[in-house]
Amino acid sequence: MYITITKQHLGKTFSQSSGDFVDYLEKENRDKEPELQEHFFDQHHDHVSPKHVIKDIDGNTAKLRKNEPKFYSLTINPSQRELEHIANDPEKLRKYVRDVMKDYASSFYRDAPVPVDSIKYYAKIEYERTYKGFDREIKENQPFRKQIVKLEHDLVKIRRGELQGNSQDIQKTIEQLKAEAPHRINGQMVGQGMKKPGLQTHVHIIVSRRDVTNTYSLSPGSSHKASEVILNGNPVKRGFNRDQFFERSEKTFDTLFKYDRNFVESYSAHKMYKKDTYKFYAHLMALPTNEKSAAFKIMGKAGMHVPNLHIPTNQVQLALKAFKQLKKTIDVAKDAGSIGI
Repeated sequence: MYITITKQHLGKTFSQSSGDFVDYLEKENRDKEPELQEHFFDQHHDHVSPKHVIKDIDGNTAKLRKNEPKFYSLTINPSQRELEHIANDPEKLRKYVRDVMKDYASSFYRDAPVPVDSIKYYAKIEYERTYKGFDREIKENQPFRKQIVKLEHDLVKIRRGELQGNSQDIQKTIEQLKAEAPHRINGQMVGQGMKKPGLQTHVHIIVSRRDVTNTYSLSPGSSHKASEVILNGNPVKRGFNRDQFFERSEKTFDTLFKYDRNFVESYSAHKMYKKDTYKFYAHLMALPTNEKSAAFKIMGKAGMHVPNLHIPTNQVQLALKAFKQLKKTIDVAKDAGSIGI
């Protein structure tokens, strides 16, 4: 499970309306019959119109300065393994989102517990993802794409009489480069904007910066971590506990759907890798054989190209060369935004 929290932000200025974001989230509904469209939903309603979402979020901004975010965007990205476990069921995802928002509310530090009904939010399920420029597949195909573009320009010049050359030979070279590109789908070279294969279901959530009464701010921003302030002469905790939120969201999925989470899928493993990669690797190699085997399969499916290493489980004998090779594959997947670790 990979969850992100992003503040409303466009370039160097904050947009004063949620309209553009809501319109973006409607992209999969375009050209679809009404009965096939996915609708916004909240804690208690399954069908909320885009106009209502915009009006409600934009009208809930009391006392916020012009350069402050008016809302936050949460994205819930289940791994393909998690989606397979729940059979990619949108009803189960909606149930999960509503429970996750309870975890979100309980992760705020306030004078009193924050109930989920204090959170003004609207969620939308999407089923597709497209390749972006930062994806590993796009980066690794880029040298081939660059050569193809040059050759295609040469073909145009030959047709115009601006360049001498054999058009058929150049076309054969183009087709050969397309065939040699490392990443293809159904014989077609992977490029930006192409739909990603497999289960890609995820959920976007737009959350108002203010509570439902438009009285106080509930910011999950990284600059608002749990801290203690003095209010009326007394110390009071304020802020948002991100670690708690991510850990509880993961546990909620496991409990709700009886999911047996592997070590490498856990938020704790992700943190361990970032803080102490050697500890992460040692923990991975110390797993029982069946769990370790599953871990390597999961990482491989996430696009990490894990090598077939024969490494002794004795930590003293761990081969440094093999470790560096594995670490490199994890770094590549991490840079590409892989989900599942």
